[in-house]
Amino acid sequence: MMHSNLIDGEWIDGNDMVRNINPSDTNDVIGEYARASAEDAKAAIAAAKAAFPAWSRSGILERHAILRKTADEILARKDELGRLLSREEGKTLAEGIGETVRAGQIFDFFAGEALRLAGEVIPSVRPNIGVEITREPVGVVGIITPWNFPIAIPAWKIAPALCYGNTVVFKPAELVPGCSWAIVDILVRAGLPKGVLNLVMGKGSVVGQAMLDSPDVQAITFTGSTGTGKRVALASVEHNRKYQLEMGGKNPFVVLDDADLTVAVEAAVNSAFFSTGQRCTASSRVIVTEGIHDRFVQAMGERMKGLVIDDALKAGTHIGPVVDQSQLNQDTDYIAIGKQEGAKLAFGGELLKRDTPGFYLQPALFTEATNQMRISQEEIFGPVASVIRVKDYDEALSVANDTPFGLSSGIATTSLKHATHFKRNAEAGMVMVNLPTAGVDFHVPFGGRKGSSHGSREQGRYAAEFYTTVKTGYTST
Repeated sequence: MMHSNLIDGEWIDGNDMVRNINPSDTNDVIGEYARASAEDAKAAIAAAKAAFPAWSRSGILERHAILRKTADEILARKDELGRLLSREEGKTLAEGIGETVRAGQIFDFFAGEALRLAGEVIPSVRPNIGVEITREPVGVVGIITPWNFPIAIPAWKIAPALCYGNTVVFKPAELVPGCSWAIVDILVRAGLPKGVLNLVMGKGSVVGQAMLDSPDVQAITFTGSTGTGKRVALASVEHNRKYQLEMGGKNPFVVLDDADLTVAVEAAVNSAFFSTGQRCTASSRVIVTEGIHDRFVQAMGERMKGLVIDDALKAGTHIGPVVDQSQLNQDTDYIAIGKQEGAKLAFGGELLKRDTPGFYLQPALFTEATNQMRISQEEIFGPVASVIRVKDYDEALSVANDTPFGLSSGIATTSLKHATHFKRNAEAGMVMVNLPTAGVDFHVPFGGRKGSSHGSREQGRYAAEFYTTVKTGYTST
């Protein structure tokens, strides 16, 4: 079946297509997905621009009903959509279903937000004048999403964009178009008017560039690599548009001498290796104080021996394959770099063979690493972690903050003093205590600092900061 692009309410085939391949079994073709051209992208932007006046003034009950109906269908089909996600991205089936449920919850949350749109009425400093502060939609929003969360990230961008009355041009990652196509199909059948949401699948250099070049796109929200994020920023400045960037991370997980060893190991393994380490919130730097270092490393090795790396759809699999050959090459290149830099490969790092051809990599753990090594400073985006030994809490905090990124930061400790100090002084947008650095709720703000993020936060009520603009009105009484 050819899965088409959606432009102005019509499903449009492209001049080219891409096959969606299962990384657990490269012989499994999930489907064929049309590639949009630059002209298709321009047509989608024009359709969104034409649809904006009516949709931006649509009733809140209409928006609520469409978003709620979308949420209900996603949740009702969680097993089916979760399996699709696991087939195309390589997450375990449990992770795929869990992410699908989260997408449904996000649409449900913003269905409620559509009914809670509010402003302020305040007195003026001048007599007999009233002041009304309201929020209005921005306009045409360009949405560009990555491959590692193929249903959750599209959901947390599309849902608030529609909730607040914007129209959308949506370009998902070409590597994982299946879940994005499914979301758009559900929204269309939920009653979304034509032109309000447009799907243009294809290459970033073609479709994404057309979005960046258009003066009719009033805002762009992007999640992906740091390099591409910088290009989004430069193009957006030229057009004086709003832009929101979620980019890389090199997240630290600190383990103090007083930590519960079991809690620390479980949180570190989850942070570093679950979802094959392909999360911007994953922790690839484990910073361990010297009093617990040797016991922690030994316990990590024992825990890693029990991890099952196999087909994402198989029962009992803990970690699925790497998403594709290019990412696998990047992971193995960094493992080689770590060895060259003098770190000790204490466990794993081997390519694995399974019953089906796929991109299987045994999680790798380096010890004797320093924070100056490339493996400690550059985002690998795979199941590769480095243990850095430090003297005490003060050094651990200093090393944790010594990074150009600032998305998520974690600590394992039983000390309320250290936990409180770390939450206050960790240079990150999100801080976890005795929890993995990855894994956040759908109704709270998500985002980082420094080189990890730019612009207002995503998710929850904070999403209004990006998807709306504030208007101040005065009335003489």
